[in-house]
Amino acid sequence: MPEAPELLAPAGDWDCVRAAIENGADAVYFGLDVGFNARARATNFPLADLPGLMQTLHRRGLKGYATLNTLVFSDELAAFAAAVAALAEAGVDAVLVQDVGAARLAREVCPELSLHASTQMTLTSAECIALAEELGMQRVVVARELSIAEIAAIRGETTLPLEVFVHGALCVAYSGQCLTSESLGGRSANRGQCAQACRLPYELVCDGRDVDLGAQKYLLSPQDLAAHALVPELIAAGVQSFKIEGRLKTAEYVANITRHYRRAIDTALAGQPVAFTPRQVEEMELSFSRGFSPGWLRGCDHKMLVPATSSAKRGVRLGTVVEVRRGRVVVQLAAGLAGGVKRGDGVAFDCGATSDEARGGRVYEVFQGGDSLTEPATAGRVELAFGRDALDLAAIAAGQAVWKTDDPQLSSRLRKSFAAAEPQRRQPVDLHVAVAPGRPVHVTACSAAGATCEALSDEPAREAMKHPLTADTLRDHLGRLGGTPFELRTLTADIDGSPMLPFSVLGRLRHDLVARLEAAATAVPARRIDHEAGRPKISTRRDGAGAAVGAPRPLPGLQILVRSLEQLRAALEIGERRLYAEFADIRQYREAVETCRAAGASIHLATPRIQKPGEMGIFGLLARQEPDGILVRNHAGLRFFRDRGLPVVGDFSLNVTNERSAEFFVAAGCGRITASYDMNREQLLALVAAVPPPWLEVVIHQRMPMFHMEHCVFCAVLSPGTDKTNCGRPCDDHVVKLRDRIGVEHPLTADVGCRNTLYNAVPQSAAEAVPALLAQGLSQFRIELLDEEREEIGRVVGWYRELLAGRASGRDVWTALNAANRVGVTRGTLEERRNPLALL
Repeated sequence: MPEAPELLAPAGDWDCVRAAIENGADAVYFGLDVGFNARARATNFPLADLPGLMQTLHRRGLKGYATLNTLVFSDELAAFAAAVAALAEAGVDAVLVQDVGAARLAREVCPELSLHASTQMTLTSAECIALAEELGMQRVVVARELSIAEIAAIRGETTLPLEVFVHGALCVAYSGQCLTSESLGGRSANRGQCAQACRLPYELVCDGRDVDLGAQKYLLSPQDLAAHALVPELIAAGVQSFKIEGRLKTAEYVANITRHYRRAIDTALAGQPVAFTPRQVEEMELSFSRGFSPGWLRGCDHKMLVPATSSAKRGVRLGTVVEVRRGRVVVQLAAGLAGGVKRGDGVAFDCGATSDEARGGRVYEVFQGGDSLTEPATAGRVELAFGRDALDLAAIAAGQAVWKTDDPQLSSRLRKSFAAAEPQRRQPVDLHVAVAPGRPVHVTACSAAGATCEALSDEPAREAMKHPLTADTLRDHLGRLGGTPFELRTLTADIDGSPMLPFSVLGRLRHDLVARLEAAATAVPARRIDHEAGRPKISTRRDGAGAAVGAPRPLPGLQILVRSLEQLRAALEIGERRLYAEFADIRQYREAVETCRAAGASIHLATPRIQKPGEMGIFGLLARQEPDGILVRNHAGLRFFRDRGLPVVGDFSLNVTNERSAEFFVAAGCGRITASYDMNREQLLALVAAVPPPWLEVVIHQRMPMFHMEHCVFCAVLSPGTDKTNCGRPCDDHVVKLRDRIGVEHPLTADVGCRNTLYNAVPQSAAEAVPALLAQGLSQFRIELLDEEREEIGRVVGWYRELLAGRASGRDVWTALNAANRVGVTRGTLEERRNPLALL
């Protein structure tokens, strides 16, 4: 029999914890209200609740994992360490982390506290997972973009247990690599403040012309993941933990989805086929659904993943509006409807082109064939009546889809599953009893979760005159565990002679045994905790850097990242000799290297941001071009090129926001590290102050790469195909942009792995931060080009040369570029601090 996987449920509040416990979860994951978790909008738990939370979970046989899975800035390291210490002291079973430096710090704070690599670390292969192994982690939450085949391949190449999302919302961008909220709204998804820009409507512009996609507006909004039918395959692939998404969801959602996956796992382990009824699927859809899909677990099917017709929670499709008459809505119910519609249900109507939002209300009465129904209607044509002024019937028209969004009876049933005072789900306990005349009864207990204890009766057994103790008698009296979190699974007994004991003594023994077992289950493990680990260290940032205080500062250097051979030649023509290249067609790298060599220039080739199983050959191809170095964007690439002796510069996607992360990547072989885009001016300057300046490179002009996606928009809407094997590669022939709600057109590109990146249409300039960075000793800066023509390249590079030479101010630069680009330049996350009195 395969090993039973853990069922891991989300817990945004106490009700969700209770719902997970009573409906079959093996563990829950939760966040703290002190920050550092990727769901900042959830209720989350205060530090003061931690001891009680962990006692509740452990008493019921569950594990508790805390999420500290955001990036951590230099000035937050002490607070992060304090949070880790509090978690360790409360007995938390593991902590999920994203930040490499934070993981190192957590290991220093408490070496015995297990660490899990969050999906925010973007670990997509066994080679990438080697990073988690180096950091001493005990589990990896793999990227949602992996197929079951890829998960199985990874499982065969790593010793770390794998955790996989099996249900819930899907991000269109790779977790940990989405910069959309940061770029457009000043909120960082890597800090738990996702703005859900993927759920907004976009229009497609192809080769300068609008493409009419009909009802397809939500081009970046995936359907929700529902992998219940794939549970047997995931178990066979070696997945150790099945994770349900939803720390922002209700307790009823947690109860509903947890219960269904508990049933699916148990059925699969029993060797039975996992097949949910239409009614069961509808119940899951009613808790939350944007439409269900297997996500990427079956591989890429871009049309299936993003139908693009909606981005909102819809629930169950009821049918279609036929007409509105006499104050009622006539609806033709959909075929195969299981739960039907009844009084009290919530419904919503798609209002077509008049609105992007559904209009809805609660059903007051259901009529069919002239009769008012008291039972659900599941087929045929019905008339739905609503309360007075409950719904604007003028907005409802024939042909609109009707959705069932709420079932009060289902919600009530789900709430009852976790609202009772006594435990509804009990933990199995195995007992072994040793009894002999003249000696106390000795009981050893072991719970299913592994808690063990021993107890002795307060009186010795006596020689029986009539009715000696039997295993059945012991099972009857010691198994009376009602009102406790335990239930008797097995009892074995070693009975010597013919002992007897009053039943009252057995009762007291049972009570003592339960108390001892609860104490064993809730005992906090002994852990070493270093409360000094997070304190700032004495600055040694100049040590070993060859730049002692008072020494001449190195002249500032400028690197130019080009994305085509034409841009490369243009950069060489204006005298630039330090180039990075990122081409969609990697076959052109040979010519790029030869051109740079002929011009006496150096060139670093950029790796893709993502490396999945079977893609190491791309690294080999890059190495064969014999560049001067590599701009690496993931840990697999770092290890590959470091081991082959090629100079390596770590890019922004390594997410370095503090000195602990910088130390790790420099020690791992990076000659320099590109500062993360998640830092504002003050946070960047704090990092520069904490490390030797030669370690860092800062991008000072770019189009922010907002979404980086496995999903291919080109394939989804410009091709009859479903994936890269049959799409015909429209990305090679067309220039595509996505127009947002305010009319801005953002460029879309595809890389060598067919992964899409949506760039901000507006360049971001860090020009105003440059003087402060120079004053701190920083000397390496970068300009990233995207689709600029030769003349514009000269203007952009020229202004930044003037800035670095001290002949232009930051304001001069972005003002001049604003005039040239005509679309403005945002100073974004690197904006100069403003004088609050300036408005006066």
